[in-house]
Amino acid sequence: MLGTLQRLGRWGLGVFERLGRGHLFLLQTIGCLGVIVMRPRLVIRELHSVGVLSLLIIVVSGTFVGMVLAYQGYITLVRFGAAEALGTAVALSLVRELGPVVTALLFAGRAGSALTAEIGLMKATEQLSGMEMMAVNPMQRVIAPRFWAAFLSMPLLAAIFSAVGVMGGYFVGVGLLGVDGGSYWSQMQASVDFHEDVMNGIIKSVAFGFVAAWIALFEGYDAVPTSEGVSRATTRTVVHTALAVLALDFILTGLMFQ
Repeated sequence: MLGTLQRLGRWGLGVFERLGRGHLFLLQTIGCLGVIVMRPRLVIRELHSVGVLSLLIIVVSGTFVGMVLAYQGYITLVRFGAAEALGTAVALSLVRELGPVVTALLFAGRAGSALTAEIGLMKATEQLSGMEMMAVNPMQRVIAPRFWAAFLSMPLLAAIFSAVGVMGGYFVGVGLLGVDGGSYWSQMQASVDFHEDVMNGIIKSVAFGFVAAWIALFEGYDAVPTSEGVSRATTRTVVHTALAVLALDFILTGLMFQ
């Protein structure tokens, strides 16, 4: 019994120690905000790596999610004679929930894991230590540009996901199931409010981008400098980001729609 309590206490201390290191890492990263102004090329290059190269999976996934939503929504709404409200159902589902959440999960699997592996390998091969030896701050040169690039690209990717999802729903609902196209768009425009729906989705995507970038970069920076350590850090990035996004989504939804 005593050994179990000791192991539990050791685990708890380890968790709080990593949380402390993570918050100190976040404060240092935020303190390097000037890199966006002083060296914007670094951020632009990382925007291409993190955001543009993630467009394919975002567009394809958003299209199919919208198409599935249209199918499922039509099956339910047609029973109540409300098939014309299909556009509203698809748009609200995407803008409020599925757009930010699914984009964040895809972002963690594609860009987040890549950031963790990249930073972890730089640590394992002592590139970060080499920068410090040459009086180059790796937080400003390596970490901050990637953090702000991921933070800025997440809301844009979520908006693209929702937009292509609505188009996918239109293709299925109007093109395949015979819903009136005018009703699809008019019901959507009448029901989706910019402040209550669109802005809430934007706020969620900004929060998810902040958390996803933080977890991905910290896991790479804190990884054990071995191949096994980098592999475990990459796995932790995907798992922790998914759990954090889903928990944060519940909290934000409760605050926004209470």
